[in-house]
Amino acid sequence: MEASNNFGKFLETLRGKASLRKAANKSGLSHAYIRDLELGRNRTTNDVIKPSPETLRKLAQAYQYPYTDLLKKAGYLEETSTWSKPAQANLDTIWYVEFGIQSIIYYSEDGMREEQVESLVAFTHFIETLTEHHFVKMDMHLFVNLNKVKKYASSEGKLYFDTYENAPFIIAAAIPQKKYHQTILDYVAFNNGQALESLGSQCPSSLKAKFFT
Repeated sequence: MEASNNFGKFLETLRGKASLRKAANKSGLSHAYIRDLELGRNRTTNDVIKPSPETLRKLAQAYQYPYTDLLKKAGYLEETSTWSKPAQANLDTIWYVEFGIQSIIYYSEDGMREEQVESLVAFTHFIETLTEHHFVKMDMHLFVNLNKVKKYASSEGKLYFDTYENAPFIIAAAIPQKKYHQTILDYVAFNNGQALESLGSQCPSSLKAKFFT
């Protein structure tokens, strides 16, 4: 990746004369975070920050700049990189998925399996398919299959994949947990056979998770 200040300056150039608030409104990111990206560091912790591919896609849309080119500028893609699609494991059996820099890690009852992906551009298409399998984003690089959540400890933000005491679980970030709170409750009820009669025998479209709303 380019030196953080160089890429940050490039982002600032893309923003041009538009205000931070206008850029925030167009991208859906906070104006403070956009400024942190331009400075190349978190102003609260002073840590170097690296925008995720999803963040870059939002900025590319807001600034009307080619997404692939922005990925190259950020160091995610080489000029000669080819697109390599994930094998897309049987997602119906997966509890949750984590994204690394060039990998996808699948977690299920059978354990963990890591898959190397040559280009993060391929992740964009893969993420879109996750919505069809009722996955939602619960942290920056964590996507959870709501069809597999059996218990929800909302006070701790814990999503369990079985009902016994020591069941495997993940902890959802505060914002997505708040956003999907009722949806999680509905899925847990449905997954445990406790759904209201009005929900019917299949999970209705109103409960299907959406990423980019």
